[in-house]
Amino acid sequence: MRIRDRLGRLRQAYAPHEHRPLGGYLAAMGTYATVAAGLAAVARVTHRPVPDRPATSDVVLLSIATHKLSRLLSKDAVTSPLRAPFTSYDKPIGSGEVMEQVRDGGSATRHAIGELLSCPFCLAVWVATGLTGGLVLAPRLTRLVATALTAVAVSDFLQMGYAVAQRAAHGPDHGGRTS
Repeated sequence: MRIRDRLGRLRQAYAPHEHRPLGGYLAAMGTYATVAAGLAAVARVTHRPVPDRPATSDVVLLSIATHKLSRLLSKDAVTSPLRAPFTSYDKPIGSGEVMEQVRDGGSATRHAIGELLSCPFCLAVWVATGLTGGLVLAPRLTRLVATALTAVAVSDFLQMGYAVAQRAAHGPDHGGRTS
């Protein structure tokens, strides 16, 4: 029995009333495993030291940077051209972010990529892996990039807090926009 036939039967048994692109998910998982194995191989070949325990400051820095880069890639209006082949615009959701839907039709892989690129939670695993690999292979550059992403994330929260404080100070009839 061919793999495609098995996947079709498995998909039908798994989610008979909903489109679940299991083959696309397998392709994404295979790609992720290849990337992770590639990072590990490069670290080994280049004799880069892998810490027994990452420093708490690195974990915090990469956590915040992962959050920001995941949202930037998956929701920011400016990065929508990266997602456009796999998603379609739905509506703005505020703070420069947009809601998008996975495009109908196309291959299971295309559908899975669309889900990955439009979901900050899904994309965070990939981003964290890349940043963690970067911390081993190019720690100074990775910390610099992560610091910039962290600064933007903190700035975003400060901007939102400022907007809330301004609305509270001026009341709901202030017009809703802040500058």
